[in-house]
Amino acid sequence: MELAAGFPTTTRDDWRALAAEVLRRSGVEAAGPEEALSSLTYDGLTLAPLYDAGDLPAAAPGVPGEPPYVRGARVTTGWDVRQRHAVPDPEAVLADLENGVTSLWLVTGEGAIPPAALPGVLKDVYLDLAPVALEHRDRACGSAHALLALAEERGTPPRGTLGVSALWEGGDGAAAVALAARCAAEFPGLRAVTVDATPYHDAGGSDAEELGCSIARGVAELRALTGGGLSVEQALGQIEFRYAATDDQFATVAKLRAARRLWARVAEVCGAPGHGGQRQHAVTSSAMMTRRDPWVNMLRTTVACFAAGVGGADAVTVQPFDACLGLPGAFSRRIARNTQSLLLEESGVGRVIDPAGGSWYVERRTADLAERAWAWFQEIEAAGGLPAAAPLVSARVAATRERRARDVAHRRFPITGVSEFPDVAEKPVPAQPAPAEPSVSAEGLPRIRYAEEFEALRDLADARTERPKVFLATIGPVAAHTARASFAANLFQAGGLAVETAGPGADPEQIATAFAVSGSTVACLCSSDRLYAEHAEAVAAALRRAGAHRVWLAGKGEYAGVDAYLYAGCDALAVLRTTFEDLEVAR
Repeated sequence: MELAAGFPTTTRDDWRALAAEVLRRSGVEAAGPEEALSSLTYDGLTLAPLYDAGDLPAAAPGVPGEPPYVRGARVTTGWDVRQRHAVPDPEAVLADLENGVTSLWLVTGEGAIPPAALPGVLKDVYLDLAPVALEHRDRACGSAHALLALAEERGTPPRGTLGVSALWEGGDGAAAVALAARCAAEFPGLRAVTVDATPYHDAGGSDAEELGCSIARGVAELRALTGGGLSVEQALGQIEFRYAATDDQFATVAKLRAARRLWARVAEVCGAPGHGGQRQHAVTSSAMMTRRDPWVNMLRTTVACFAAGVGGADAVTVQPFDACLGLPGAFSRRIARNTQSLLLEESGVGRVIDPAGGSWYVERRTADLAERAWAWFQEIEAAGGLPAAAPLVSARVAATRERRARDVAHRRFPITGVSEFPDVAEKPVPAQPAPAEPSVSAEGLPRIRYAEEFEALRDLADARTERPKVFLATIGPVAAHTARASFAANLFQAGGLAVETAGPGADPEQIATAFAVSGSTVACLCSSDRLYAEHAEAVAAALRRAGAHRVWLAGKGEYAGVDAYLYAGCDALAVLRTTFEDLEVAR
């Protein structure tokens, strides 16, 4: 039975003709619909508006549980619900485990959980039932040894990941190799090494850069482990990878699928193709989180968690929505774990292996991303591999970070609740102080959040006794000025500025009087192009006489008396910083 048998056959040319007509009516000039509607990723990959069977890559994705593992490194459904804890709080740990969490991610070291506190944190945790993944801030194996000692004391074989690295300098690197050898020999449910790719993402890197760096670091770990006496098969079995999951769901799905293909290729080259099933831990992106309107973080993390599950992650961590405000509370931790429970138990996301498999778009994007990431991995290897190639990596990631920052500033990369649709009157979410997260990762890369620049301006505005204000000189009836007044208000409020409007009317002196009453020194004209031609210059002159230090205009054109223009794609951060200076907020 062919489901489409009752419908007329259509082709790409049919779609192209229809799309071209719509674009023509919209006034879009382009060589074709593909040119007009395609977009580029930060890796330079073209995302087309339409895909068909002809876009499928030549290399088959295989089947779940078999090389090249694109469709999954395992044949079981669902994933491990892993919650992160960075302070010694046994009650919070138990609350999570009793309410849906299936494994723990414990951050140890300076400013986190001391190794000596692990027995207390895990005092009521069954180590054979709840896997524990460790993260070490101090690049030492103390907490790994403490966990093994606790398991030995209880007579319970531990499960999870010790989180060490064979690349650590000095004795701890050698100790990591010894731990890996012990895990391989004694604890089948325990891995020793974690390759954490999130620092490359948190520094502003692209998906291919995150993937290429993770594979390069994984290969370096393999060399160290095999050099320490482990077989290739044993070394491959001792490594877990950690990736960032973002609210760009298709990018996340493709990234996790591409990561498995890349690692399978490494295993194949090493002569162990049947041992290349990559173990993946996906954590919702820290870079995408916001301090302002943090409730929107729930939406971001839900999409990211969905994408991680669909992409085939073995374990997923959803960060609490208030994670960048302070110590997550009981409510935010509950929302974080329930996000996963709802997706798993009620939505059934985990009941199907690789649900995106076979999608022309996803398969093409997976293959293209894997190819670009492999090329980047080869560049790193040619430079000596990691960590020797760290300067090359830092420079490449910095270039991507700058491109992304420009997109954020111009709002081509919109951040809901911050750069778009801000709520200047939002009530702060209470949070307990938390130990400061390191501003620089162990790899020497900065940790950023995309919203930081806008949030810094919001903080500056909030610090004033009276909120700085911009006057919107609305010209003409409501229907004529609403669209551009809303656009201008949205932009200025993204910096924490208040706005006051003149209301309907076109009399320059009335608008200027309202401006004087407002107490502002900055005004922005808002109306239609037709009314601008009739009134913009007269209104701008009246505003100048009333004391306007700067006059903006929402739109484009050339009008006497207007200093600068606001339009879609303008540098919103530059506009806001200039306005702050004009309002003497930044003194």
